[in-house]
Amino acid sequence: MAAPYQSTPRLRIQLGHAIAIGPGKAQLLEAIAETGSISAAARQLGMSYRRAWLLVDTMNQCFREPLVATATGGKGGGGAQITALGEEVLERYRRMQRIASEAVAEEMDTFASLFAESPPTPDREH
Repeated sequence: MAAPYQSTPRLRIQLGHAIAIGPGKAQLLEAIAETGSISAAARQLGMSYRRAWLLVDTMNQCFREPLVATATGGKGGGGAQITALGEEVLERYRRMQRIASEAVAEEMDTFASLFAESPPTPDREH
């Protein structure tokens, strides 16, 4: 019997030891595009500004050009936007995620039948 919870494979693209992009970084890119701000994107996703900034910094270092461009704050305000390369990376990542999910859908159905009936509570995860 299949577990009643949704299970989804999650694609992460690594460059050396760094995760260049994965589900969380893709969500962060989308939130920055939507809000025009790293801090607003962090709030929207329930993460600290520092965490969001570190994720953006890692992404920017992993690609030939930055995925996120920032403007310093001050009287005119700051802000952030995803660059043309950031949009392309996000679009390609989402496409690869769809392709990967479709490719393993049948196996995932069978694999899901091996899961416990409910996922572990957060304090039991390690």
